[in-house]
Amino acid sequence: MRWFYLIFILSVCRAAEDFRICSYNVQNFNMQKASNYKLIHTLTRVVSRCDVCLLQHVVDVDGRAVNKLLAVLNRYDDFTYKSVSSQSLGNSPGDMQQYVFIYRTEMVNLTGQHQYSSKQSFVREPFVVQFQSNRTAIKKFVLVPLHSEPSKAVHEIDRLYDVFQEVSKKWNNKNVMFLGDFHASCAYVTRKDRKKIRLFKNSNFSWLIGDKVDTTVTDDTNCAYDRIVVHGEPFLKAIKPFSAQVYNFGKDLKLPQTRVLEVSDHFPIEVRLKGPASTEVRVKGSAPFLIQATPLLLLLLSVIGQFVL
Repeated sequence: MRWFYLIFILSVCRAAEDFRICSYNVQNFNMQKASNYKLIHTLTRVVSRCDVCLLQHVVDVDGRAVNKLLAVLNRYDDFTYKSVSSQSLGNSPGDMQQYVFIYRTEMVNLTGQHQYSSKQSFVREPFVVQFQSNRTAIKKFVLVPLHSEPSKAVHEIDRLYDVFQEVSKKWNNKNVMFLGDFHASCAYVTRKDRKKIRLFKNSNFSWLIGDKVDTTVTDDTNCAYDRIVVHGEPFLKAIKPFSAQVYNFGKDLKLPQTRVLEVSDHFPIEVRLKGPASTEVRVKGSAPFLIQATPLLLLLLSVIGQFVL
């Protein structure tokens, strides 16, 4: 019984320190979708798992759809959610999209935003943000979104290197994460194409979602379109090992595929960052191991640990 309580407390400490960054192509998220009760309920359950969530393919010029999503999140969650959005981006009036970051104000502070500008490089130029957090091992980090144009995926993914150079210099911060629907798989980006992409060729960039991962919903496709890439060893070390994954919320929430497809034909992807402090805990008769814990949790652990042991 004593072991049970100790393991439980350790699991609580770990869970309390999970900082989750997510990316989701919500496929034409507009007011019509936001007015669908079942759909918005599903989307809320997905977004509420994340401390920062990038939404792509948002079509919401007046902000009403995103505001409706925020209202539901703030009504039923203990956290306070805010959003920051790009302008509408695209080459044609019929295909203008926005990047939207939804974040928990208790977990992060938005310290910068920057609209990259180069129509020669992107159809939907990245809307870059910088966050600061005391809840993560890495205090300041930059997020660069990309929803690539499928036919130009190789070119656009390669040009993310230029975005990296600009924003890392702008904010003097090389802790940069790229995330989004890159179309970085199947017919759009082949193994041969990687020779043309600097984010693949440069070993300083780590691709956290593997090539064999399926980020799509239907059985007709099996492609790693959606990706997370980080720059540099410091950022890589701040990420919880093997935490980058697809979130199959259909399976997790026991929803039929039709309900999942109401939101999008993509699944969200996510990665977790380590907490601000690693502390070694030795259990009597066992090898030491690491947990992530805040000072308050450590005090709680110490007191209860003395009691149960």
